[in-house]
Amino acid sequence: MRPKQPVTPAERFDTLRQSIMSLLRREEMTALEISEEVGVSVRDVYGHLNHIRHSLHREGVSLTVLPAECRGCGFVFVKRDRLKRPGRCPICRGESISQPRYRVIDDQ
Repeated sequence: MRPKQPVTPAERFDTLRQSIMSLLRREEMTALEISEEVGVSVRDVYGHLNHIRHSLHREGVSLTVLPAECRGCGFVFVKRDRLKRPGRCPICRGESISQPRYRVIDDQ
C-alpha cells in the first residue's frame, strides 16, 4: 500500500473574513455570489457576515443590507435584522423571494 500524500490547503494571503470584506468594499453582492468567490458554503457565509457586521461597527464602517423583496407582490423586508433570506412573504405567502444584497460602506 502506497503512503498517501499529505493534503495541503490552498494558499491564502487573507483570512476568509478579510477577503469577504474586500469583496464587499468593491461591489454589492448576495451570499451566493460571496460563497462562489471565496469558496465556502452559503451557510458559512451568513456566519461570517454576522461577525463582520459586529466587528466593523467598532471601525466606523457598516455592513449595509439591500433587503430581500417578494417577487410575487413586491413586499420589501425592510425591518428584518437577520441576514438570511426570509422563507415566505407575510402578505401573499409566496416563497419566491429575492436574495438580500450586502455592501461594506465607510460611515465617515
